[in-house]
Amino acid sequence: MIPALLFLFCVVALRAATGLLIHSGAAAWLSNFAPLAAITLCCGAYLPQRYKFALPLGMLFVSDLILNATYHAALFDPQILCRYLALVLIGLIGFALRKNASWKTIVPASVAGSVIFYGITNVFSWLTDPGYVKNFAGLIQALTVGLPEYGATPSWMFFRNSLLSDLIFTAVFVLLMRAQSPRTSAEVAVARAA
Repeated sequence: MIPALLFLFCVVALRAATGLLIHSGAAAWLSNFAPLAAITLCCGAYLPQRYKFALPLGMLFVSDLILNATYHAALFDPQILCRYLALVLIGLIGFALRKNASWKTIVPASVAGSVIFYGITNVFSWLTDPGYVKNFAGLIQALTVGLPEYGATPSWMFFRNSLLSDLIFTAVFVLLMRAQSPRTSAEVAVARAA
């Protein structure tokens, strides 16, 4: 579990570093390349009970402290609380998979987590941001291009980056958890045959 925990701390550092790069204008293409859903999903599926929710949400909070100070944003606003709610739902999916966590279940769950996070946060933005018209066209705008002031990074690009980062980091997390597992695949085969 130690490699996975070290990996989680690296993810927080990555989220803070990419946020700072994006803020400086040096890496807009990295927007939302933050595997928050992957980490929450994997912690729910693989980590011991005491870490399942506290660790990923605590790490998100630490990275929010860094980024919100940089962006001069409020630490607690409805959009941030919506993000935490979406991550709790994704963590519950991981928790539901805890006894059957395998590549066949965790990869589709990672894709579903990305879709859930994207859907919840963008629909919430559409509902609460006065820049969006409150009709179907406004919802489509929120889900595809976003508001004009964020034109350099359209919403679909946020989703693409989130999906890619979630898949990559889910795979790395699962590989780390399997690499440290004391049971080899031969032992598992013998145990299943018995």
